[in-house]
Amino acid sequence: MFEWFRAIHIIAIIAWMAGLLIYPRLLVYRLEAQGDERFEAAMDKAAGAARKIILTPTMILAWLMGLAMVGDNWEYYITQVWFWGKILLVVALSGFHGYLVGLGKKVAAGQRPIEPKKLRMINEIPMVIAIFVVILAVIEPFK
Repeated sequence: MFEWFRAIHIIAIIAWMAGLLIYPRLLVYRLEAQGDERFEAAMDKAAGAARKIILTPTMILAWLMGLAMVGDNWEYYITQVWFWGKILLVVALSGFHGYLVGLGKKVAAGQRPIEPKKLRMINEIPMVIAIFVVILAVIEPFK
């Protein structure tokens, strides 16, 4: 079963990362469309769909499959320093996910909790975290 868990985990991570990269962009477009009610509504709909269909379900699936892999081989993972580093980064990514969802709800309610320029900058955080997670999980000196 481990290989199935791993395959589904990788698929879920790809989709989760796609969601984490597109969702803030949709919020930026929504913030920049202030005053254009039709475009605001379209961005609210797109952001809501991205959150409900892609972002949150794939995060949950990634966690479940990751935990299934760990449970399948706990004796190995518990002794691996790279694994604990990866877990810390994934927890941080999950926290960032929660921050974005909260931000999206505020934006949909008509608030401007963040400037579009700042949101564009923090939009790079998921990719930076993903780079370090992959390095920890794949590069031999860390294993």
